Amino acid sequence: MVFAGSTVTASLLGLFLLGLPFIYGAALGAIIAVLLVMAASVSLLPAMLGFAGTAIDRLRVGRRRRDQIPGDKQGFWWAWSHQVQRRPWLAAGATVAVLVLLAMPFLSLRLAFTDAGTNPASYTSRQAYDLLAKGFGPGANGPLVVAMRLPGAGGEPVVTALRADLGGLGDVASVSPPAYSAARTAAVLTVIPRSSPQDARTSALVQRIRAQVVPRATAHTGVSALVGGQTAASIDTAGLISARLAVVVVFVIALSVLLLAAAFRSVVIPVVSAVATLLSTGAAYGVIVAVFQWGWLGTGIDNGTIAPVDPWIPLMLFALLFGFSMDYQVFLVSRIREERLAGVTDSDAVARGLAKTGRVITSAAAIMVCLFAAFVLGDLRVLRVIGLGMAVAVLLDATLVRMVATPAVLQLLGRASWWFPRFSRSRGAPG
Repeated sequence: MVFAGSTVTASLLGLFLLGLPFIYGAALGAIIAVLLVMAASVSLLPAMLGFAGTAIDRLRVGRRRRDQIPGDKQGFWWAWSHQVQRRPWLAAGATVAVLVLLAMPFLSLRLAFTDAGTNPASYTSRQAYDLLAKGFGPGANGPLVVAMRLPGAGGEPVVTALRADLGGLGDVASVSPPAYSAARTAAVLTVIPRSSPQDARTSALVQRIRAQVVPRATAHTGVSALVGGQTAASIDTAGLISARLAVVVVFVIALSVLLLAAAFRSVVIPVVSAVATLLSTGAAYGVIVAVFQWGWLGTGIDNGTIAPVDPWIPLMLFALLFGFSMDYQVFLVSRIREERLAGVTDSDAVARGLAKTGRVITSAAAIMVCLFAAFVLGDLRVLRVIGLGMAVAVLLDATLVRMVATPAVLQLLGRASWWFPRFSRSRGAPG
């Protein structure tokens, strides 16, 4: 339990690499919750079980049949493991094919902060958003602010020229007259795009203004101009998160692989676990893109608005999903390792390990799937995205990855699954 919680904590620690304060609170809150659960599981829970004694099973519902006993050779999971082990190439290949197919939409993922335009139609914020878009154009909901520092009154012609250049852009609906400070050392232009704040055209417009229009108009004039506003700030933050996404992913994977390697005395199993988890996470991302960015499930689940995915959601999902999936892997592989240390063959160790943990893993996953699926019933789009992504990822990971792909790969690799460098192998470790 402590090790499983440590993997979740390690995954969440990766979020601190982003350098964004608004992410720190969510990450710290999740870490504290995991630590509290870990502490309770090794102190409060054993104490409560001690008080309950044999009465813990007094209110059991129904009578357990022989084929329901975890690990029994006549049970479902024992039979299932042998079915997978008979055709390991087919089982592993089919699993990878399904996950890759589901992950294909992920290639079209577009990250951008959503706004009131994705709220339910009953919200007054959404109604106000729609009224502004209808009366003044979609860009009125996210104007760009061009702030300029002037060397004095001599900078006013530059401001006028810049306004003309901005107004001539095809993606600009209008540019307000310049507003000057009392000392005429600063000026502000408000630019209304033709597209909504979430539109890819708006992001391209901001980049064009910064890279081409502003430098050309202010070169060698002593005027400096910056493009800001809520829309520009959202674009900048999304770009920063996207740029650091790879760093977070590599950190979480590397730390988790090291923890698993230390726990199981194996190099292959942690790597296989990481790859499998990446596939299930990618499949969850693909489902999110297909539903919320492409609108494949109609207008009900996405509040009638097709929009990009908030940039912090993939990061948070990855950290949580990687932690949860490593928990399932720890349950399964720990039991397999125990059976192997008891002296059974590698194939029988996989079968017995799956037979004794399959019901626990799938039951725990079913609880998590129901919990996250409840988020989809909420009003806010961001909760629906998180709920659907988490539910799909946990479902795929606990079924296809842990119950099909993992036993198939371990069957194919055999003894090689437990390879570990001799210089770091302790006495009695399997190898």
